[in-house]
Amino acid sequence: MTETVMNPNWIAVDWGTTNLRIWHCDQAGNVLDETKVQAGMGTLTASEYEGVLISHIDHHLSDDVITEVLVCGMAGARQGWQDAGYLTAPCDTPALNQAVTVHTADPRIMVRILPGIKQPEPADVMRGEETQIVGFLKQTTDYNGLICLPGTHSKWVHVQNGQVVEFQTFMTGEVYDLLSRSSVLKHSVSGDGFSQFDFVDAVKSAFENPADASSQLFRLRAQHLVHDTGATILRARLSGILIGQEVAAMQRQWNHLPITLIGEEALCSLYKSALEAVGTSVDLNLSAAPTLRGLIAIRTGKG
Repeated sequence: MTETVMNPNWIAVDWGTTNLRIWHCDQAGNVLDETKVQAGMGTLTASEYEGVLISHIDHHLSDDVITEVLVCGMAGARQGWQDAGYLTAPCDTPALNQAVTVHTADPRIMVRILPGIKQPEPADVMRGEETQIVGFLKQTTDYNGLICLPGTHSKWVHVQNGQVVEFQTFMTGEVYDLLSRSSVLKHSVSGDGFSQFDFVDAVKSAFENPADASSQLFRLRAQHLVHDTGATILRARLSGILIGQEVAAMQRQWNHLPITLIGEEALCSLYKSALEAVGTSVDLNLSAAPTLRGLIAIRTGKG
């Protein structure tokens, strides 16, 4: 093999619990090719990561150059490819020189995994969301407020002077999935359709009486049995109760801060309508790939 040099192109990777997202980028951060597959941490052992990655990027690799791969997300977890550790809040968001280099068998790649962020008290962690925050702060450098990142595990992050000050995680998305698939409510909420009116009504009810949320949840089953209420309404109310309870918790803690939602449109729009329903204004910062924007910002210094 001839003398190796660094490829001006590079590869950005968001490796989550369920999905693997790959973007082949040029030196300026323009996306040349992208891939999304269901090959997340939940299905892999540490020894399998390199092979899975190579199977999806091999056509972008050459024998005479080394291609840099920058990874964020659950590949850096203790159960992932290699433990990339955590920064400790309050802290700056991760920088390129804080990434952990992974030993790889394939000489054509140089893989680095970014750390997550941990909070000692109350104990909390994030891994992946910090990269989305990087992209946002690159564009909004003077932001002082609350960033909400809806998802399976929603994160509410207090950002001030470019730092992650503190944050709180809610398992709202996962609880919704468990209740709708594995609890007695699965008989009442299965199907398609969504009632925005009933979602907002349930948000207000849960916001005003968050301690009563468990009773409100069972009431969905009772409404189905007693009044034959349809799944379209009950599914919306299930979502509204869970998000309303989450919003109530955050309203009590950080109600004096501006709020920005970061993420994909569908879920952010739900949270926006929930927050507005209880009298809180909110800004949207939508992106089809917010993590990519952060990876590009970290790798190239551009948002």
